[in-house]
Amino acid sequence: MLDFSFFMPTEILHGPEVVKRHAKRLKEFGRKALLVTGRNSARRSGAQEDVTAALEHCGIAYEVFDQVENNPTLENIAEGGRAARQFAPDFVIGIGGGSPLDAAKAIAVLAVNSFGPEKLYDGDYTNRPLPVVAVPTTAGTGSEVTQYSILTLTNKQTKAGFGDRSLFPRLAFLDYRYTESLELEVTRNTAVDALSHLIEAYLSRRAGDFSDILVEAGLRLWSRALPDLKSAAFSSGMRDSLLAASTFGGMAIAHTGTTVVHALGYPLTYFHDIPHGRANGLLLAEYLRYNLQHAKSRVGKILKTLNLKDIGEFKELMRFLLPCDLRLTAEQISEYGIAASRTKNASHTLGEVSSQTCIDILQSSLG
Repeated sequence: MLDFSFFMPTEILHGPEVVKRHAKRLKEFGRKALLVTGRNSARRSGAQEDVTAALEHCGIAYEVFDQVENNPTLENIAEGGRAARQFAPDFVIGIGGGSPLDAAKAIAVLAVNSFGPEKLYDGDYTNRPLPVVAVPTTAGTGSEVTQYSILTLTNKQTKAGFGDRSLFPRLAFLDYRYTESLELEVTRNTAVDALSHLIEAYLSRRAGDFSDILVEAGLRLWSRALPDLKSAAFSSGMRDSLLAASTFGGMAIAHTGTTVVHALGYPLTYFHDIPHGRANGLLLAEYLRYNLQHAKSRVGKILKTLNLKDIGEFKELMRFLLPCDLRLTAEQISEYGIAASRTKNASHTLGEVSSQTCIDILQSSLG
């Protein structure tokens, strides 16, 4: 018997020059757009130029909020919300990696609601968020097809997400050319972020037949890109495969959520400035090892699809792609592990995730 439910309100348009070819679709969302992005990446990738040209062609007025930080804080989001309310756009266009796309969703809520950003986590929005159009410039987060926004909570010294069906982008433009300006390290970090989403969705308590289909397709695409990813001979085919794999991973976690890997990775980003995808990748091998006792056949299928013989070879691959000399103290391992065990991410994880489970994964990975 098949066992799945599926809800995906985001329309995906994929291919070279997709923004230019489908510019008229932007007219569906109104006559004023707020572009939400970081300081450099959207311009460097060429995505911002394509989007603004499309808006001008359609006669749509726009303003640019390009102050999104890496791992945006509530204060940063509040700044974007004020800019949105002042301009009063009909829709929001997020351009960039996970930080600008997640920020765009949060700003779409604050644009039409007068509360502060801390209320985003309540999920009780008086006014429905503005429509969001997503243009990813990295192949990692899959945020263009999820209902989640992950923000930094400085008062709690961590990152945390909120989600609502109204936050799914209405339209996503996928063009691998926007990822071609990424340097080697960012390409690898974000690629491993996509891999983490695929693996976590496959090993989630909430996995179902349809999410499995997405994950298995995404893993095959990721595996196809792996030789180029290792050699750094980045072809257009590799870029396109990774972008699609990232989107499939996003579609999967939209239904399954993420697991304890994310909860353990957040303090590595907050306290040690390790990029999100890299933080997850440093933990994935030991996470797979933990899951041998709960889903041995699934772990085996992941390794087989990636053409890896065992978890040891997987760990060597992560070390090659993500060189890192971070070592945690016993006190840090204990603190991060206990905190992770109390998260919603841990509840999505197979087995009984105790604080000791989390401490063991951290110890074996970074002790």
